[in-house]
Amino acid sequence: MRSRSEESRRLRVTHCPVNTAGIPWANVQAQRRKGVDARLVVFERYRLHPEADSSLDRTGGLARRQLAQWRAFARLLPQTDVFHFYFGLTLVPRSVQFRLIRAARRRSVVHFLGSDIRGKRAEELAFARRADARIVGSYDAVRWVPDAEVVPPGIDLAAFTPVPPSDRARPLVVHAPSSRRRKGTEHVIAACEELGVELDLVEGVHHDEARRRYERADIVVDQLNAGWYGIFAIEAMALGKPVVTFLREETVSRTEAAFQTAVPIVSATKATLADRLRPLVDSPTERKRIGAASRAYVEQVHDVDRNADRLLDIYARLRR
Repeated sequence: MRSRSEESRRLRVTHCPVNTAGIPWANVQAQRRKGVDARLVVFERYRLHPEADSSLDRTGGLARRQLAQWRAFARLLPQTDVFHFYFGLTLVPRSVQFRLIRAARRRSVVHFLGSDIRGKRAEELAFARRADARIVGSYDAVRWVPDAEVVPPGIDLAAFTPVPPSDRARPLVVHAPSSRRRKGTEHVIAACEELGVELDLVEGVHHDEARRRYERADIVVDQLNAGWYGIFAIEAMALGKPVVTFLREETVSRTEAAFQTAVPIVSATKATLADRLRPLVDSPTERKRIGAASRAYVEQVHDVDRNADRLLDIYARLRR
């Protein structure tokens, strides 16, 4: 039972210790707009997503790095009601992290983002059961964490003005692989060569530059292996682009049932990619139709402010 002073005080949430794909920072900003005292603390700032309130900037060997993490945890513990961990990482060793949080009458969630769980054995993810809740970003990911809450990645839609696909006869396909092998890039290149379309491979550039290149796209190809889509596809849809990627049918059905809307993404495999791209290449009207449906879809499913409400609901249930 919480005291009256605890009830009236603003909720304090520490998001940590990485800013993978910018998702933690987006959540922090959205929660602040809801009146939450939210902050992001990272081990180090990422080159592509350097946003954070503070960075430990760890140096030296394991002992020195651990010391920096323990000091940060000791400083943050009195200032935090809920610790929101990302990417399977914690501030101090997992063996003691959740026990210490609970002993201090705080709460914790572990938020998996995709590649941190995909293909892993159950015992490798068992540590997350020590947290008060587990979160995944899609119904595809519940295959690995069956008791997880599903909160799709959110983006600030105010920062994305739709740029509909062009009418050009030779459309531009944009593909932004974080790993060519994992994303099936060789098959994307082959399909574009077969169809005679222009291909822009966006790799290793700052997010602002990547965004400018996404805006030029007529068609976006995400990945051909994972079975679901990520932030790249979400941002492309927010810009009003048709997206092609490999989707598992069961996950599509569960997502559509949960959010009461159709998933507008064109599903393709390595073998069918050229055939699935061809109608989009041939028809500017079809590109624009799917692009408009894509923007409407992210407004319903991936609006970071809506998703902030979903996260706050999880926190509230943990603190009762």
